[in-house]
Amino acid sequence: MATDYDAPRKNDDETAESIEALKERGPSKGPSSIDSEDADNPSFDLGGSDLSDVELDVVVLPQQADEFTCVNCFLVRHRSQLSREIDLGPICVECDA
Repeated sequence: MATDYDAPRKNDDETAESIEALKERGPSKGPSSIDSEDADNPSFDLGGSDLSDVELDVVVLPQQADEFTCVNCFLVRHRSQLSREIDLGPICVECDA
């Protein structure tokens, strides 16, 4: 929201009235109540169910022939993201930038 810094400011009486009006309305349900970090990572309420006995099966594949592990960030990347190799090993394009 744009702010006009040249506009005259409200006096304290108007501010106090608006604060009281906000308190009477209760908490805001608008988009300002959403944390900006959580907007990209929504969470799901599971309703208090106990998931301690649930097992998650994940298939882990070994490093493929067209992949490498960057010695700077330790991520497995595709060969197309290889920037250069140093004495320690390969470096990806993002770490070399």
